[in-house]
Amino acid sequence: MEGKHVLGVDVGTASVRAGVFDLSGQRLASSVEAIEIHRPEENFAEQSSEDLWAATGRAVREACREAGINADSIVGLSYDATCSLVALDGDDQPVTVSPTGKPQYNIVMWMDHRAIDIAEEINAEGHEVLKYVGGKISPEMEPPKLKWIKQHLPSTWEKSGRFFDLADFMVYQSCGRDVRSLCTLVCKWGYLGHEGEFGSWDRSFYEQLGLEDLFAGDRAGAKVRPMGEYAGGLTPEAAAHLGLKEGTAVGVGIIDAHAGGLGVLGAVWEGKESSSLDELETAVAYIGGTSACLMAVSREPKFIDGVWGPYYSAMVPGLWLTEGGQSAAGGLLEYTLSDNAQATTLAKQAEQSGRSIYEILNEIVLQRVAELGPQWTKDLHVVGNHHGNRSPHADPLSKGVIDGLTIDTSLETIAKRYYATVQALAYGTREVIEAMNSNGYRIDKILACGGGTKNPVWLQAHADICECSISLPREPEAVLLGSAILAAVAARAYDNIPSAMRSMAHSGEVVAPNLKHRGYHSAKYGIFKQMYREHLERRRTMEEW
Repeated sequence: MEGKHVLGVDVGTASVRAGVFDLSGQRLASSVEAIEIHRPEENFAEQSSEDLWAATGRAVREACREAGINADSIVGLSYDATCSLVALDGDDQPVTVSPTGKPQYNIVMWMDHRAIDIAEEINAEGHEVLKYVGGKISPEMEPPKLKWIKQHLPSTWEKSGRFFDLADFMVYQSCGRDVRSLCTLVCKWGYLGHEGEFGSWDRSFYEQLGLEDLFAGDRAGAKVRPMGEYAGGLTPEAAAHLGLKEGTAVGVGIIDAHAGGLGVLGAVWEGKESSSLDELETAVAYIGGTSACLMAVSREPKFIDGVWGPYYSAMVPGLWLTEGGQSAAGGLLEYTLSDNAQATTLAKQAEQSGRSIYEILNEIVLQRVAELGPQWTKDLHVVGNHHGNRSPHADPLSKGVIDGLTIDTSLETIAKRYYATVQALAYGTREVIEAMNSNGYRIDKILACGGGTKNPVWLQAHADICECSISLPREPEAVLLGSAILAAVAARAYDNIPSAMRSMAHSGEVVAPNLKHRGYHSAKYGIFKQMYREHLERRRTMEEW
């Protein structure tokens, strides 16, 4: 397939990105288009599938234009997306999921927490299926959202002909075939990927939720296949919309973080003669963005309380996936930079200097750390559960905690708070890795992409605190690369996902940990865990009110 290319499309939280790659993993061009987030009430976050599809068309066309290639050279495309829930009626038209009743808002976003109470009810009832999601279901998963819709929007429930995970919707929109991804169903729907050839539903779980009618017609789909399998060819309508050739291969999709896992983990084999899957058990893929996901794979299932999984064949075929993460990562840093007395001044300074706010604050941080070391924050402690704790506590009701605030509003104080928040995110990552290694993993390296990996302060703090080397991919857009890997497999350029990973994913810069301050971080990490325990005590004290 010399001279051929593949397209990866990433439908993220705030944008759609498209990337054109050759079959060695080299990116020729990429493009990004913003998408709308609708927030009708607190804890609600919605989107429009029509808005997303329109943005996808613009992004794909622009990426191909920038790459300077002919549509005939694109042999395959695939999608990754956030684990958001899409509702369509029997004619494939949007059905509202919004309390406003506006029909265009037919997507409950991954970060929407409207179903927290329902998730708690599901966990209290208990079911065998829950052992495959770390013991507790999250309001970010689809069953609580589906039950919320049935309870609060019964007309939407009746009208809906199909409920999709977003990546599966994108595939359906492209090839007209309702092929559900093993990744999306296993990770977000309670589907049991390890039973049978392509998994199976435990319908008793949905019956317990009062959602047995989900399986009427094609609401949950009838065909489930592994990521990257050929789902179908682009329909004439989709081809015209995307500016591509009709019949171009469309690969079964994947969740965005999992695409990032494919895009970075192939580097573990770089320079090695064999592609032993055992090598993957020594590394965790860190996929940063608004939230953060930590993805580890193993030959045998590992059941870890408070950590999602084990999910069979949900990222690397034939391996079990363990998925930790933080509900707010990049989103927490953005909040920290906007929620302070210097926010307006910082924004103006960034605009006038042509630098980002992060670059301005990093200059202060690096100077103070050079003078004082990370001990600069010894009197300022942060627990970053502002949007709940995804793992290892599986506590969506958790809140953020800060100890050490003063009335000083100087720029240096804001920089210090920002740095303490970066450290808090790193302590949260360490806690997840610690839980994984206590349950059979041998993780000593982080392969990271997205979010903070472009930030030297973030990188060094995470390497030092987690006591792991951090390997960055040669291709910084590793999530797009992961989708492109699936596209290459769908186009039959590679026989399987591991061979495509080895050929297309390559390592770049490595950040080594500085263990000089190990004692300080150990003490501060102990405080971090203590503050969470004290937070739980206060919640218990106030329960009766």
